[in-house]
Amino acid sequence: MAWNPDTYDKFKSERYQPYYDLVSHIEKGPHQKIIDLGCGTGELTKFLAETFEDATVLGIDTSAEMLAKAPERTNLSFEQKSIEKQVSEKQKWDVIFSNAALQWADDHDKLFSELISLLAPNGQLAVQMPSQTENILNKILLQLVQEKPYSEALHNWKRLSPVLPIEHYTTLFFEKGGKNFQIYEKVYPIIAQTSDELYEFISGSALIPYMERLDEELQYSLTQEFKRRIAAAFPKMPAVYAFKRIILYARF
Repeated sequence: MAWNPDTYDKFKSERYQPYYDLVSHIEKGPHQKIIDLGCGTGELTKFLAETFEDATVLGIDTSAEMLAKAPERTNLSFEQKSIEKQVSEKQKWDVIFSNAALQWADDHDKLFSELISLLAPNGQLAVQMPSQTENILNKILLQLVQEKPYSEALHNWKRLSPVLPIEHYTTLFFEKGGKNFQIYEKVYPIIAQTSDELYEFISGSALIPYMERLDEELQYSLTQEFKRRIAAAFPKMPAVYAFKRIILYARF
């Protein structure tokens, strides 16, 4: 089950504000080399290139479906590549940027240490991720996939979020010589008119790894039960979903 850019983009306005908050912390410099890890459709990467018009910006993503929608701009390019592959190439950057992507990468202690090592002197790391372990829809989904028949079909596989407490990132940044910290959690409320809207929001991201591992019959069953539990968790509509995200910024 490939990433669907149309499903993902249904909530683009909700995904934009964290991007703007993250970018606001980045300081401009002459001729910066910027990379966007997990750039998706590249729409926000284009905004990055427009904001830092004196920079050269590279966006990478593993999804061919997402990159098929990537925009064009003189100081902007894209490559289909994993974050792990990019890190292994040891290329240096003035700004390493990632908006809602690193929650898909494992072992954050190792990953963030490696990313920091790829920064040029006085380089900047700017990352935004959803607080997956705290958000209600993620909790409902994790509980559901650990129940039969899904747990049997998944062979008890579940995707535990690699996202760490913000205190952990703060300590890691400090130990790596970081400065100018901006580390915080912020609620980005989603106003839903129906419970199906909340299902649609998570179906374009956290649900995908499970759907990839299930046959069509179980996909349908999981979808219906997940929708039922979402409706039970939000019995009154319209409802506000207090979606939490982590902002991480430091200069090294």
